Amino acid sequence: MIRRLPLLALLAFVGVACGATQNGPGPSAVPGKSLASITVTSKSFPSDLQIPVDLSCDGKDTSPHLTWSSPPEGTKSLALIVDDPDAPGSTFTHWVVFDLPPDTLMLEPGVDPATLGAKVGLNDFHNVRYNGPCPPRGEMHRYQFRVFAADYVLPLKDGVPRADVDAALSEHVLGFGTLLATFAH
Repeated sequence: MIRRLPLLALLAFVGVACGATQNGPGPSAVPGKSLASITVTSKSFPSDLQIPVDLSCDGKDTSPHLTWSSPPEGTKSLALIVDDPDAPGSTFTHWVVFDLPPDTLMLEPGVDPATLGAKVGLNDFHNVRYNGPCPPRGEMHRYQFRVFAADYVLPLKDGVPRADVDAALSEHVLGFGTLLATFAH
């Protein structure tokens, strides 16, 4: 049976809006600086923020349209991490994009980030690309689309694991924003 979790999703959104990032250690702010807020939105999701089937493992498995507000002054690159904090065991990473140019404010659906000069890290499906939501049947999961503004270009190559991207971002984040959406089969 598919259960909708509107209160849980609202509480998660409030936690993210108040500065929570992910379960456990992750990218942190530049020491001595407050994180600027970045607003993340998507034309791909309806107003209830349910991820459409085409963007999941049940559909075409294409990345969504994403837009975000201008990053703070001093931003040298942007990173995007898409993950599922409700996955059994631990947070499950679906997409890692880093070194997006700082003037990038949008990703078109199905975009290859390399065409924008960005790099793509290894997700938890062991792919260097976007893999959409694919929770266990009958479970509603939340998906975080998080944008980080960094004060430098990460010294990493394509295909690195997410942990390397988190470590490279640590103490280099100037701004942060999250779009939270849900999906169930």
